[in-house]
Amino acid sequence: MSQPFRDRLRALGPGLVLAAAGIGAGDVVVASVTGIRFGLTLLWAVAFTAALKFVLTEALARWQLATGETIVRAWITRLPRWVAGLFAVYLLFWTFMVGASLSSACGLAGASLFPGWSVAAWGAVHAGVAALLVAANRYARFQKLMKGLIAVMAGCVLGCAALTQPEPGALLRGLVVPAVPAEGGAAQVLALLGGIGGSVTVICYGYWIRAAAWHGAGRLATVRSDLRLAYVFTGLFGMALVTIAAGVHLEAAGGSRIALELASRLETFAGPLARWIFLVGFWCTVFTAMLGVWQGVPQIYADLAAAWREREAADSGRTAFPSAPSDPGRGRGEPADRPAAPGTAGVTTAEAGGAESAASIRGRRVYLAAVAYLAGPPLVLLWHREPVGVVVTFSIAGAFFMPFLAATLLYLNNRRDWVGPLANRWFGNVALVVCLVVFGAVCVRELMRALA
Repeated sequence: MSQPFRDRLRALGPGLVLAAAGIGAGDVVVASVTGIRFGLTLLWAVAFTAALKFVLTEALARWQLATGETIVRAWITRLPRWVAGLFAVYLLFWTFMVGASLSSACGLAGASLFPGWSVAAWGAVHAGVAALLVAANRYARFQKLMKGLIAVMAGCVLGCAALTQPEPGALLRGLVVPAVPAEGGAAQVLALLGGIGGSVTVICYGYWIRAAAWHGAGRLATVRSDLRLAYVFTGLFGMALVTIAAGVHLEAAGGSRIALELASRLETFAGPLARWIFLVGFWCTVFTAMLGVWQGVPQIYADLAAAWREREAADSGRTAFPSAPSDPGRGRGEPADRPAAPGTAGVTTAEAGGAESAASIRGRRVYLAAVAYLAGPPLVLLWHREPVGVVVTFSIAGAFFMPFLAATLLYLNNRRDWVGPLANRWFGNVALVVCLVVFGAVCVRELMRALA
Protein backbone atom coordinates (compact mmCIF):
# COMPACT_ATOMS: atom_id res chain seq x y z
CA MET A 1 0.00 0.00 0.00
CA SER A 2 1.51 3.37 -1.05
CA GLN A 3 2.18 6.03 1.57
CA PRO A 4 -0.20 8.64 0.07
CA PHE A 5 -3.03 6.08 -0.01
CA ARG A 6 -2.33 5.07 3.60
CA ASP A 7 -2.39 8.74 4.58
CA ARG A 8 -5.73 9.28 2.85
CA LEU A 9 -7.20 6.20 4.47
CA ARG A 10 -5.93 7.25 7.90
CA ALA A 11 -7.46 10.72 7.43
CA LEU A 12 -10.93 9.23 7.01
CA GLY A 13 -12.83 8.75 10.22
CA PRO A 14 -16.04 10.74 10.70
CA GLY A 15 -17.80 8.37 8.30
CA LEU A 16 -16.74 5.31 10.26
CA VAL A 17 -18.01 6.96 13.45
CA LEU A 18 -21.28 7.66 11.62
CA ALA A 19 -21.54 4.04 10.47
CA ALA A 20 -20.91 2.75 13.98
CA ALA A 21 -23.47 5.14 15.48
CA GLY A 22 -26.07 4.22 12.87
CA ILE A 23 -25.62 0.43 13.02
CA GLY A 24 -27.28 -0.46 16.27
CA ALA A 25 -29.74 -2.85 17.81
CA GLY A 26 -32.48 -1.98 15.33
CA ASP A 27 -30.25 -2.98 12.41
CA VAL A 28 -29.43 -6.31 14.07
CA VAL A 29 -33.11 -7.09 14.70
CA VAL A 30 -34.41 -5.98 11.29
CA ALA A 31 -31.61 -7.62 9.28
CA SER A 32 -31.87 -10.83 11.30
CA VAL A 33 -35.64 -11.06 10.85
CA THR A 34 -35.14 -10.47 7.11
CA GLY A 35 -32.69 -13.38 6.84
CA ILE A 36 -34.86 -15.66 8.95
CA ARG A 37 -38.02 -15.02 6.92
CA PHE A 38 -36.69 -14.53 3.39
CA GLY A 39 -33.15 -15.91 3.30
CA LEU A 40 -30.89 -14.00 0.91
CA THR A 41 -33.71 -12.70 -1.32
CA LEU A 42 -33.69 -9.14 0.04
CA LEU A 43 -29.96 -8.42 0.05
CA TRP A 44 -30.60 -5.87 -2.68
CA ALA A 45 -32.84 -3.89 -0.31
CA VAL A 46 -30.00 -3.60 2.22
CA ALA A 47 -27.71 -2.18 -0.47
CA PHE A 48 -30.46 0.16 -1.69
CA THR A 49 -31.02 1.44 1.84
CA ALA A 50 -27.32 2.21 2.29
CA ALA A 51 -27.32 4.10 -1.03
CA LEU A 52 -30.29 6.26 0.04
CA LYS A 53 -28.65 7.10 3.36
CA PHE A 54 -25.51 8.12 1.44
CA VAL A 55 -27.59 10.55 -0.65
CA LEU A 56 -29.08 12.23 2.41
CA THR A 57 -25.84 12.47 4.36
CA GLU A 58 -23.88 13.79 1.38
CA ALA A 59 -26.53 16.48 0.85
CA LEU A 60 -26.45 17.69 4.46
CA ALA A 61 -22.63 17.66 4.47
CA ARG A 62 -22.65 19.65 1.21
CA TRP A 63 -24.93 22.24 2.81
CA GLN A 64 -22.51 22.60 5.72
CA LEU A 65 -19.43 22.84 3.49
CA ALA A 66 -21.11 25.54 1.38
CA THR A 67 -22.56 27.69 4.18
CA GLY A 68 -20.58 26.90 7.34
CA GLU A 69 -23.89 26.09 9.04
CA THR A 70 -25.00 22.71 10.33
CA ILE A 71 -28.36 21.50 9.08
CA VAL A 72 -29.76 21.95 12.60
CA ARG A 73 -28.78 25.61 12.62
CA ALA A 74 -30.30 26.03 9.15
CA TRP A 75 -33.67 24.82 10.40
CA ILE A 76 -33.65 27.71 12.87
CA THR A 77 -32.03 30.48 10.82
CA ARG A 78 -33.45 29.74 7.35
CA LEU A 79 -36.89 28.22 7.97
CA PRO A 80 -40.03 29.23 9.92
CA ARG A 81 -39.83 28.88 13.71
CA TRP A 82 -42.33 26.04 13.86
CA VAL A 83 -39.96 23.75 11.91
CA ALA A 84 -37.25 23.89 14.57
CA GLY A 85 -39.86 23.79 17.35
CA LEU A 86 -41.39 20.62 15.93
CA PHE A 87 -37.97 19.03 15.57
CA ALA A 88 -37.03 19.95 19.16
CA VAL A 89 -40.14 18.22 20.52
CA TYR A 90 -39.46 15.19 18.35
CA LEU A 91 -35.80 15.13 19.43
CA LEU A 92 -36.76 14.96 23.11
CA PHE A 93 -38.93 11.89 22.47
CA TRP A 94 -36.44 10.26 20.10
CA THR A 95 -33.55 10.78 22.53
CA PHE A 96 -35.45 9.07 25.33
CA MET A 97 -36.27 6.14 23.05
CA VAL A 98 -32.74 5.78 21.66
CA GLY A 99 -31.33 5.91 25.18
CA ALA A 100 -33.68 3.12 26.24
CA SER A 101 -33.07 1.12 23.06
CA LEU A 102 -29.28 1.18 23.25
CA SER A 103 -29.19 0.59 27.00
CA SER A 104 -31.47 -2.42 26.53
CA ALA A 105 -29.40 -3.75 23.63
CA CYS A 106 -26.11 -3.34 25.53
CA GLY A 107 -27.75 -5.08 28.47
CA LEU A 108 -28.73 -7.99 26.25
CA ALA A 109 -25.22 -8.19 24.82
CA GLY A 110 -23.60 -8.09 28.26
CA ALA A 111 -25.97 -10.68 29.70
CA SER A 112 -25.38 -12.95 26.69
CA LEU A 113 -21.62 -12.92 27.28
CA PHE A 114 -21.71 -12.91 31.09
CA PRO A 115 -25.05 -14.21 32.39
CA GLY A 116 -24.19 -13.53 36.04
CA TRP A 117 -25.73 -10.04 35.82
CA SER A 118 -29.21 -9.14 34.62
CA VAL A 119 -30.00 -7.27 31.40
CA ALA A 120 -30.99 -4.22 33.46
CA ALA A 121 -27.74 -4.20 35.42
CA TRP A 122 -25.58 -4.57 32.31
CA GLY A 123 -27.57 -1.86 30.52
CA ALA A 124 -27.07 0.60 33.37
CA VAL A 125 -23.33 -0.14 33.50
CA HIS A 126 -22.91 0.41 29.76
CA ALA A 127 -24.91 3.67 29.83
CA GLY A 128 -22.79 5.05 32.68
CA VAL A 129 -19.46 4.01 31.16
CA ALA A 130 -20.39 5.48 27.77
CA ALA A 131 -21.42 8.77 29.40
CA LEU A 132 -18.10 9.02 31.24
CA LEU A 133 -16.09 8.21 28.11
CA VAL A 134 -17.72 10.83 25.89
CA ALA A 135 -17.75 13.51 28.61
CA ALA A 136 -14.06 13.09 29.43
CA ASN A 137 -12.47 12.50 26.01
CA ARG A 138 -11.59 14.71 23.11
CA TYR A 139 -12.93 13.89 19.66
CA ALA A 140 -9.54 12.66 18.39
CA ARG A 141 -9.29 10.09 21.19
CA PHE A 142 -12.95 9.20 20.79
CA GLN A 143 -12.42 8.54 17.07
CA LYS A 144 -9.45 6.25 17.77
CA LEU A 145 -11.50 4.27 20.28
CA MET A 146 -14.35 3.95 17.78
CA LYS A 147 -12.03 2.80 15.00
CA GLY A 148 -10.65 0.03 17.25
CA LEU A 149 -14.12 -1.18 18.22
CA ILE A 150 -15.29 -1.01 14.59
CA ALA A 151 -12.36 -3.20 13.50
CA VAL A 152 -13.34 -5.85 16.06
CA MET A 153 -17.01 -5.54 15.14
CA ALA A 154 -16.32 -5.92 11.42
CA GLY A 155 -13.91 -8.83 11.85
CA CYS A 156 -16.33 -10.74 14.07
CA VAL A 157 -19.57 -10.27 12.13
CA LEU A 158 -18.18 -10.41 8.57
CA GLY A 159 -16.03 -13.39 9.51
CA CYS A 160 -19.05 -15.17 10.98
CA ALA A 161 -21.01 -14.55 7.78
CA ALA A 162 -18.21 -16.24 5.81
CA LEU A 163 -18.34 -19.24 8.19
CA THR A 164 -21.95 -19.93 7.17
CA GLN A 165 -20.65 -20.68 3.64
CA PRO A 166 -23.55 -19.12 1.68
CA GLU A 167 -24.12 -20.36 -1.83
CA PRO A 168 -22.49 -17.80 -4.22
CA GLY A 169 -25.32 -17.96 -6.75
CA ALA A 170 -27.92 -17.19 -4.11
CA LEU A 171 -25.82 -14.31 -2.82
CA LEU A 172 -25.50 -12.81 -6.29
CA ARG A 173 -29.23 -13.20 -7.06
CA GLY A 174 -30.21 -11.65 -3.76
CA LEU A 175 -27.94 -8.69 -4.39
CA VAL A 176 -28.71 -7.87 -8.05
CA VAL A 177 -32.28 -9.13 -8.58
CA PRO A 178 -34.80 -6.82 -6.83
CA ALA A 179 -37.30 -9.55 -6.04
CA VAL A 180 -40.10 -8.93 -3.50
CA PRO A 181 -41.58 -12.10 -1.97
CA ALA A 182 -45.37 -12.27 -2.13
CA GLU A 183 -45.98 -13.02 1.55
CA GLY A 184 -44.80 -10.03 3.56
CA GLY A 185 -41.90 -9.13 1.28
CA ALA A 186 -42.98 -5.53 0.61
CA ALA A 187 -43.48 -4.84 4.32
CA GLN A 188 -40.04 -6.26 5.11
CA VAL A 189 -38.41 -4.09 2.43
CA LEU A 190 -39.96 -1.05 4.11
CA ALA A 191 -38.75 -2.32 7.49
CA LEU A 192 -35.20 -2.55 6.12
CA LEU A 193 -35.43 0.96 4.68
CA GLY A 194 -36.51 2.32 8.05
CA GLY A 195 -34.23 0.19 10.21
CA ILE A 196 -30.79 0.09 8.55
CA GLY A 197 -28.20 2.85 8.85
CA GLY A 198 -29.68 5.09 11.54
CA SER A 199 -32.01 8.07 11.38
CA VAL A 200 -31.37 11.19 13.48
CA THR A 201 -27.76 10.06 13.89
CA VAL A 202 -27.02 11.04 10.27
CA ILE A 203 -27.07 14.74 11.21
CA CYS A 204 -24.32 14.11 13.78
CA TYR A 205 -22.00 13.73 10.79
CA GLY A 206 -21.94 17.53 10.51
CA TYR A 207 -20.43 17.82 13.99
CA TRP A 208 -17.86 15.12 13.33
CA ILE A 209 -16.61 16.71 10.11
CA ARG A 210 -16.45 20.02 12.00
CA ALA A 211 -14.29 18.35 14.66
CA ALA A 212 -12.07 17.00 11.87
CA ALA A 213 -11.71 20.59 10.53
CA TRP A 214 -13.29 19.78 7.16
CA HIS A 215 -14.54 23.15 5.90
CA GLY A 216 -15.30 24.65 2.51
CA ALA A 217 -16.11 23.36 -0.96
CA GLY A 218 -12.58 22.00 -1.37
CA ARG A 219 -13.37 19.25 1.13
CA LEU A 220 -16.31 17.84 -0.84
CA ALA A 221 -14.26 15.06 -2.44
CA THR A 222 -12.90 14.04 0.98
CA VAL A 223 -16.40 13.97 2.46
CA ARG A 224 -17.73 11.84 -0.39
CA SER A 225 -14.88 9.34 -0.03
CA ASP A 226 -15.49 9.21 3.71
CA LEU A 227 -19.22 8.62 3.23
CA ARG A 228 -18.68 5.97 0.56
CA LEU A 229 -16.56 4.03 3.03
CA ALA A 230 -19.21 4.51 5.73
CA TYR A 231 -22.14 3.24 3.71
CA VAL A 232 -20.26 0.43 1.97
CA PHE A 233 -19.45 -0.77 5.48
CA THR A 234 -23.09 -0.29 6.54
CA GLY A 235 -24.35 -2.28 3.56
CA LEU A 236 -21.83 -5.10 4.01
CA PHE A 237 -22.62 -5.32 7.71
CA GLY A 238 -26.36 -5.52 7.09
CA MET A 239 -25.90 -8.16 4.41
CA ALA A 240 -23.65 -10.16 6.74
CA LEU A 241 -26.40 -10.24 9.37
CA VAL A 242 -28.97 -11.34 6.80
CA THR A 243 -26.60 -14.08 5.65
CA ILE A 244 -25.99 -15.34 9.19
CA ALA A 245 -29.72 -15.35 9.95
CA ALA A 246 -30.72 -17.23 6.78
CA GLY A 247 -31.69 -20.74 7.90
CA VAL A 248 -32.60 -19.91 11.50
CA HIS A 249 -36.01 -21.33 12.41
CA LEU A 250 -38.94 -18.95 11.94
CA GLU A 251 -40.04 -19.13 15.57
CA ALA A 252 -36.79 -17.36 16.52
CA ALA A 253 -37.81 -14.28 14.52
CA GLY A 254 -38.77 -12.17 17.52
CA GLY A 255 -37.96 -11.45 21.12
CA SER A 256 -34.73 -10.85 22.93
CA ARG A 257 -33.07 -14.11 21.87
CA ILE A 258 -32.34 -13.20 18.26
CA ALA A 259 -28.62 -12.70 18.87
CA LEU A 260 -28.44 -15.94 20.84
CA GLU A 261 -30.24 -17.84 18.07
CA LEU A 262 -27.79 -16.53 15.48
CA ALA A 263 -24.88 -17.44 17.73
CA SER A 264 -26.31 -20.94 18.17
CA ARG A 265 -26.59 -21.36 14.41
CA LEU A 266 -22.94 -20.43 14.03
CA GLU A 267 -22.01 -22.94 16.70
CA THR A 268 -23.49 -25.71 14.56
CA PHE A 269 -21.28 -24.61 11.63
CA ALA A 270 -17.98 -23.91 13.33
CA GLY A 271 -18.11 -24.87 17.00
CA PRO A 272 -18.35 -22.95 20.29
CA LEU A 273 -15.63 -20.45 19.39
CA ALA A 274 -17.73 -19.09 16.50
CA ARG A 275 -20.60 -18.53 18.92
CA TRP A 276 -18.43 -16.41 21.19
CA ILE A 277 -16.94 -14.50 18.27
CA PHE A 278 -20.41 -13.51 17.10
CA LEU A 279 -21.52 -12.44 20.55
CA VAL A 280 -18.41 -10.27 20.90
CA GLY A 281 -19.22 -8.73 17.51
CA PHE A 282 -22.80 -8.13 18.64
CA TRP A 283 -21.54 -6.41 21.80
CA CYS A 284 -19.16 -4.21 19.79
CA THR A 285 -22.03 -3.31 17.45
CA VAL A 286 -24.39 -2.06 20.14
CA PHE A 287 -21.72 -0.45 22.34
CA THR A 288 -20.15 1.52 19.47
CA ALA A 289 -23.66 2.68 18.54
CA MET A 290 -24.14 3.82 22.14
CA LEU A 291 -20.81 5.69 22.16
CA GLY A 292 -21.58 7.37 18.84
CA VAL A 293 -25.04 8.49 19.93
CA TRP A 294 -23.88 9.60 23.38
CA GLN A 295 -21.15 11.72 21.74
CA GLY A 296 -23.06 13.10 18.75
CA VAL A 297 -26.67 13.68 19.77
CA PRO A 298 -25.88 16.04 22.70
CA GLN A 299 -24.17 18.30 20.16
CA ILE A 300 -27.54 18.65 18.42
CA TYR A 301 -29.00 19.96 21.70
CA ALA A 302 -26.14 22.42 22.17
CA ASP A 303 -26.48 23.62 18.58
CA LEU A 304 -30.25 24.04 18.90
CA ALA A 305 -29.94 26.01 22.12
CA ALA A 306 -27.22 28.32 20.76
CA ALA A 307 -28.98 28.97 17.45
CA TRP A 308 -32.33 29.56 19.14
CA ARG A 309 -30.71 32.05 21.53
CA GLU A 310 -29.14 33.85 18.57
CA ARG A 311 -32.43 34.10 16.74
CA GLU A 312 -34.20 35.43 19.81
CA ALA A 313 -31.45 38.02 20.24
CA ALA A 314 -31.57 39.02 16.58
CA ASP A 315 -35.37 39.30 16.57
CA SER A 316 -35.30 41.54 19.65
CA GLY A 317 -32.59 43.76 18.17
CA ARG A 318 -29.89 42.74 20.63
CA THR A 319 -26.36 41.66 19.69
CA ALA A 320 -26.37 37.95 18.82
CA PHE A 321 -24.08 35.49 20.47
CA PRO A 322 -21.45 33.87 18.22
CA SER A 323 -22.71 30.85 16.32
CA ALA A 324 -21.54 27.95 18.48
CA PRO A 325 -17.85 28.98 18.27
CA SER A 326 -16.64 25.80 19.88
CA ASP A 327 -17.53 22.15 19.83
CA PRO A 328 -19.13 21.33 23.24
CA GLY A 329 -18.42 17.66 22.75
CA ARG A 330 -14.70 17.85 22.14
CA GLY A 331 -13.63 17.89 25.80
CA ARG A 332 -11.96 20.56 27.88
CA GLY A 333 -8.64 21.93 26.75
CA GLU A 334 -9.01 20.90 23.10
CA PRO A 335 -8.48 23.80 20.70
CA ALA A 336 -11.38 24.96 18.58
CA ASP A 337 -11.11 23.92 14.94
CA ARG A 338 -13.97 25.84 13.38
CA PRO A 339 -13.57 29.03 11.34
CA ALA A 340 -14.63 32.32 12.89
CA ALA A 341 -18.26 32.22 13.85
CA PRO A 342 -20.84 34.27 11.96
CA GLY A 343 -21.92 37.33 13.86
CA THR A 344 -18.47 38.24 15.24
CA ALA A 345 -17.29 40.55 12.46
CA GLY A 346 -16.30 43.95 13.80
CA VAL A 347 -16.06 42.75 17.40
CA THR A 348 -12.83 43.37 19.26
CA THR A 349 -10.64 40.44 20.22
CA ALA A 350 -11.43 40.83 23.90
CA GLU A 351 -15.16 41.07 23.27
CA ALA A 352 -15.13 38.07 20.92
CA GLY A 353 -13.09 36.05 23.40
CA GLY A 354 -15.50 36.88 26.20
CA ALA A 355 -18.53 35.99 24.07
CA GLU A 356 -16.88 32.77 22.93
CA SER A 357 -16.04 31.82 26.50
CA ALA A 358 -19.61 32.44 27.66
CA ALA A 359 -21.05 30.57 24.66
CA SER A 360 -18.65 27.67 25.23
CA ILE A 361 -19.65 27.37 28.87
CA ARG A 362 -23.34 27.42 27.99
CA GLY A 363 -22.83 24.91 25.20
CA ARG A 364 -20.85 22.58 27.44
CA ARG A 365 -23.58 22.68 30.07
CA VAL A 366 -26.27 21.85 27.53
CA TYR A 367 -24.09 19.07 26.13
CA LEU A 368 -23.53 17.43 29.52
CA ALA A 369 -27.21 17.77 30.41
CA ALA A 370 -28.11 15.96 27.18
CA VAL A 371 -25.58 13.20 27.95
CA ALA A 372 -27.21 12.79 31.36
CA TYR A 373 -30.66 12.67 29.73
CA LEU A 374 -29.50 9.88 27.40
CA ALA A 375 -27.84 7.84 30.13
CA GLY A 376 -30.27 8.44 32.99
CA PRO A 377 -34.08 8.59 32.65
CA PRO A 378 -34.37 5.95 29.86
CA LEU A 379 -32.94 3.34 32.24
CA VAL A 380 -36.41 2.96 33.79
CA LEU A 381 -37.42 1.01 30.67
CA LEU A 382 -34.69 -1.57 31.24
CA TRP A 383 -37.01 -3.43 33.58
CA HIS A 384 -39.45 -3.91 30.71
CA ARG A 385 -39.93 -7.64 30.13
CA GLU A 386 -39.20 -7.44 26.41
CA PRO A 387 -36.23 -5.09 25.83
CA VAL A 388 -36.34 -5.70 22.07
CA GLY A 389 -39.82 -4.14 22.11
CA VAL A 390 -38.09 -0.89 23.06
CA VAL A 391 -35.79 -1.32 20.06
CA VAL A 392 -38.78 -1.76 17.73
CA THR A 393 -40.55 1.31 19.17
CA PHE A 394 -37.39 3.34 18.64
CA SER A 395 -37.19 2.17 15.00
CA ILE A 396 -40.77 3.33 14.46
CA ALA A 397 -39.94 6.75 15.92
CA GLY A 398 -36.93 7.05 13.63
CA ALA A 399 -39.06 6.50 10.53
CA PHE A 400 -40.68 9.92 10.89
CA PHE A 401 -37.41 11.83 10.67
CA MET A 402 -36.07 10.74 7.27
CA PRO A 403 -38.80 12.28 5.04
CA PHE A 404 -38.48 15.53 7.03
CA LEU A 405 -34.73 15.61 6.38
CA ALA A 406 -35.14 14.83 2.68
CA ALA A 407 -37.76 17.57 2.22
CA THR A 408 -35.73 20.28 3.94
CA LEU A 409 -32.57 19.35 2.04
CA LEU A 410 -34.49 19.57 -1.25
CA TYR A 411 -35.41 23.15 -0.38
CA LEU A 412 -32.16 24.33 1.19
CA ASN A 413 -29.75 22.83 -1.35
CA ASN A 414 -31.63 24.34 -4.28
CA ARG A 415 -31.16 27.89 -3.00
CA ARG A 416 -28.16 28.89 -5.09
CA ASP A 417 -27.99 32.25 -3.32
CA TRP A 418 -27.15 30.27 -0.15
CA VAL A 419 -25.28 27.23 -1.45
CA GLY A 420 -23.61 28.63 -4.57
CA PRO A 421 -21.70 26.12 -6.72
CA LEU A 422 -22.52 23.25 -4.31
CA ALA A 423 -26.26 23.53 -5.02
CA ASN A 424 -28.13 20.45 -6.19
CA ARG A 425 -27.88 19.43 -9.81
CA TRP A 426 -30.59 17.47 -11.57
CA PHE A 427 -29.24 14.09 -10.45
CA GLY A 428 -29.04 15.23 -6.82
CA ASN A 429 -32.62 16.46 -6.95
CA VAL A 430 -33.86 13.18 -8.43
CA ALA A 431 -32.01 11.23 -5.75
CA LEU A 432 -33.49 13.36 -2.96
CA VAL A 433 -36.99 13.01 -4.41
CA VAL A 434 -36.53 9.22 -4.42
CA CYS A 435 -35.45 9.45 -0.76
CA LEU A 436 -38.50 11.56 0.07
CA VAL A 437 -40.91 9.13 -1.62
CA VAL A 438 -39.31 5.98 -0.21
CA PHE A 439 -38.92 7.20 3.35
CA GLY A 440 -42.35 8.79 3.16
CA ALA A 441 -43.75 5.35 2.35
CA VAL A 442 -41.89 3.91 5.36
CA CYS A 443 -43.38 6.64 7.56
CA VAL A 444 -46.91 5.95 6.30
CA ARG A 445 -46.47 2.24 6.95
CA GLU A 446 -45.36 2.88 10.52
CA LEU A 447 -48.32 5.20 11.09
CA MET A 448 -50.72 2.58 9.78
CA ARG A 449 -49.16 -0.07 12.02
CA ALA A 450 -49.42 2.23 15.04
CA LEU A 451 -53.10 2.97 14.38
CA ALA A 452 -54.05 -0.62 13.53
